[in-house]
Amino acid sequence: MNKPDLEERLINFAVLIIEIANKMPNTRAGIHLSGQLIRSGTSPALNYGEAQSGESRKDFIHKIKIVLKELRESYICLKIIQRTKLHDPKTPIQAVLDENNELISIFVKSVETAQKNLQKE
Repeated sequence: MNKPDLEERLINFAVLIIEIANKMPNTRAGIHLSGQLIRSGTSPALNYGEAQSGESRKDFIHKIKIVLKELRESYICLKIIQRTKLHDPKTPIQAVLDENNELISIFVKSVETAQKNLQKE
């Protein structure tokens, strides 16, 4: 997958996250989890953009690991929202979880590849 396609997927993921969060109930749990989800779910796109300007391969790896960390946090948050039914029933939570999981897989591979390339230097 090329950089523009991956960036676009991350942006689309962030948009889905915002849409989910905006439809959550105005309860104590809904407010807390929607805020958490917005932070962790929009962060990957922003950090990926920052990683593209990494000052070194180590800096790039560090920023990609942050993307991965935030994707994993989003995944857990989405699972909690799904299990507690804090989402709009019309929201395709499972499809968002599937995309989240695919993105995690992509970035796990990206970190592995970048670390191998760093060792070759």
